Amino acid sequence: MKTLDIIKGVHPGKIVERELKKRGINKRQFALLVDEHPQTLGAIIKGTRRMNVDLSLKIEKELEMEEGFLMTLQVFYDIKEAKRDRNYKPDLSKLRKGVFWDTTFDKIDWKLMKIAVVRRVFAYGTKTEQDEIIRFYGKEEVDRINLKYPEKLTR
Repeated sequence: MKTLDIIKGVHPGKIVERELKKRGINKRQFALLVDEHPQTLGAIIKGTRRMNVDLSLKIEKELEMEEGFLMTLQVFYDIKEAKRDRNYKPDLSKLRKGVFWDTTFDKIDWKLMKIAVVRRVFAYGTKTEQDEIIRFYGKEEVDRINLKYPEKLTR
């Protein structure tokens, strides 16, 4: 598995923080080294601010990282955050309404009902439906739910 696949969805600031710690580099001194305000770098490391192209290039050069790596992480992080939007839905063409026989399919709140959806699809869904739920919520989240609620649902 590639490193990028493992850290997809992680804010690039967390990777920068990890690298600085690993190398024993002070955050404030590093910020000044890459000609950035320490507060800006601090906000990026905390994940409260987006990474920008200019800063990512400076950091990547200084830490000898592959050019574009941090911005690629930023894009994957942005995608993950967009999926959290309440209007975001799985590909409904891949899910049978019959799996959700006891509810109004069109009114499912996919964010709020995540645990119930995962449990239902993994109890009664096809491989295609399970794959779509993994794609939608992410493998890590689906695995976490399935570990926490391992019992099968009953009709």
